[in-house]
Amino acid sequence: MLSLLCLLGWISPRKGFSFISTPCPPLGKLRRETWWRGSPAYEAFQEIFMPKVRVQRKRTRSVKQRRENKRVKRSPRELYTALVYPRLIEEKMLLLLRQGRVSKWFSGIGQEAIAVGSALALNADEYILPLHRNLGVFTARGIPLWRLIAQWQGKSTGFTKGRDRSFHFGTQDYKIVGMISHLGPQLAVADGIALASKLNKSGQVTIVFSGEGGTSEGDFHEALNVAAVWSLPVIFIVENNGYALSTPTSEQFRCNAIADKAAGYGIEGMTIDGNDFVVVHETLAKLVQSIRKKPRPVLVECRTFRMRGHEEASGTKYVPKKLLEEWAKRDPIARFERHLVKQRRLSRKEMKSIRAELLAEIESSIERAFQEPDVEPSVETEISDVYAPAPLMPSQKAEEGSSAMRFIDAVSDGLRRGMRRHSDLVLMGQDIADYGGVFKVTDGFMKEFGRDRVRNTPLCESAILGAALGLSIAGRRSMVEMQFADFVSSGFTQVVNNLAKSHYRWGQNANVVVRMPTGAGTGAGPFHSQSNEAWFAHTPGLKIAYPATPADAKGLLMTAFEDPNPVIFFEHKLLYRSVSGDVPGGDYFVPFGEARMHREGEQLVIITYGAGVHWASKVADEYPELSIAILDLRTLVPLDYEAIRHVVVRTGRVVVFHEDTLFGGVGGEVAAYISEHLFEHLDAPVCRVASLDTPVPFAPGLEGQFLARHRLADAVQRTIEY
Repeated sequence: MLSLLCLLGWISPRKGFSFISTPCPPLGKLRRETWWRGSPAYEAFQEIFMPKVRVQRKRTRSVKQRRENKRVKRSPRELYTALVYPRLIEEKMLLLLRQGRVSKWFSGIGQEAIAVGSALALNADEYILPLHRNLGVFTARGIPLWRLIAQWQGKSTGFTKGRDRSFHFGTQDYKIVGMISHLGPQLAVADGIALASKLNKSGQVTIVFSGEGGTSEGDFHEALNVAAVWSLPVIFIVENNGYALSTPTSEQFRCNAIADKAAGYGIEGMTIDGNDFVVVHETLAKLVQSIRKKPRPVLVECRTFRMRGHEEASGTKYVPKKLLEEWAKRDPIARFERHLVKQRRLSRKEMKSIRAELLAEIESSIERAFQEPDVEPSVETEISDVYAPAPLMPSQKAEEGSSAMRFIDAVSDGLRRGMRRHSDLVLMGQDIADYGGVFKVTDGFMKEFGRDRVRNTPLCESAILGAALGLSIAGRRSMVEMQFADFVSSGFTQVVNNLAKSHYRWGQNANVVVRMPTGAGTGAGPFHSQSNEAWFAHTPGLKIAYPATPADAKGLLMTAFEDPNPVIFFEHKLLYRSVSGDVPGGDYFVPFGEARMHREGEQLVIITYGAGVHWASKVADEYPELSIAILDLRTLVPLDYEAIRHVVVRTGRVVVFHEDTLFGGVGGEVAAYISEHLFEHLDAPVCRVASLDTPVPFAPGLEGQFLARHRLADAVQRTIEY
């Protein structure tokens, strides 16, 4: 009996679904074998020979062990349905494209085995981050086709409500995080999701996709390096289909295989046949099980081929005809069909029946999707969806009294209280752990909160900012410290395209605070002194705080941790140890969008922020005969327009002052608002004072000439005398 069971149901660990007619091992040896568990033979073996042992094991396994050993069994019919479904959808989409009923299509024909095989290797609650050629991921996760089509058509019921195209979306319901057009940045997002899994000890694994062209991007290097250093449970799948649009691999890299790059990061790498569904599915399923037990990153190169153009308009004229013919013989669906027939798992007749059922479903889904309502443009809706709703923070001071603090100590206090208040908050930055950061803001934090939550990072700004978004997707808060604000340019795409746009695109908030030590006046030269707030003020989806006092530094920072949106938090380095003031104790919050009257006055107002508040105070002190008001904006996004209006109406004369360079600075936006909406209340033209439109120089004399503070007094005098 046992020999017959082995003959009929034994599944080879190397050949997936194939039968192996070999003598059955002794009963004692079978009890010790583990690789064949899950096969029909093993189930029968357990039922007949070991029922008591099986029940006992089920009772004693831990929750973690059950996750590690969990393997969803799917019938040959289910596997074939999952694989052929995206092919049939694509063939229909290409027909609709020729009919002019759809506008664009990125074909994955010939690559279905990778998308479907990887999706089926994970549990439904594990995240997967696909590209625009991975339709099989979306269908294998069970997303209704009508809704996918609604998304592709820009319908109101699509995942992005018509705001983004094709597969550029994510969905928490199906644990899918879609790409942005830059491709590489999503690799680091997967790092963040995997980090959350590791911190939560959930045993979950993340899979993320890249094309072979994307491996040339710096984001690929950064993401793999961070994953390696932190031993993150993530599988990097590279679909090597030979061409990045029309550029062949010979013009992308010189190594024989992309998997060879893994050695440079000290991680595992493997190359598999991406057109063999059995190989892809079994390899990834076993890999996932292994990573659950031993968290680590693995690079998997799937050799495949794109049978159609990058998108349909580009065609395939650049591909040799012989190459297309060769890969056509290796079509993943045809190969799996031959396999199923040979192993007598599914007949051609059954396959035909499955296709017919799927085609009928596709037709009905298309009909429903095209009947879905178009988006009705609404300015109010569009603007309101840029940001996630934020809680209203109390503006009153804390009840624990106050104490004198330096600016830097207030930042540190706000950060420490945020960590105590939110156990899910993770700090990331260069040298912030044992060393305490270059400015010592996080000194002592590692001892109190541990290395898991206070994390030194490699010099990978882009990857860490992307990981911050991944942490938010997985339900955690994060703070990223830029060692200097200047260095954020290395992660610019993650900030302005991922963090800023995710909520508007598909409703995913980014609970991320990016701390930015900024500003000149310290003789640090052009790459450690820039005031770059205007870079981000122009990007919808970001909030920007720029405190001037120790109390506001603490209060605004604590509010930033409560806000579900990405906050760029500027801290002027010159204020760290030169400015002190009373700071409320305990948890203290300063609401965003509420400016502060730093100094009352009736003749003229200086509207400023950051170090500009203190420079303006010195100028006001130099003219005691003048009644000069100073309005501290505190946050640049959102701006407190009502406070601006109130003080302009009262004084009639305005100087807008900031350290940033003049052209394109935030002051231009403030001046434009005043000129457009408050012109009748002005007694003089709005005057802007800013630094020279040059890089920040190093030599003290040149830096002094560059900075706006040396021109403020003259501007005040001219405005008063107008």
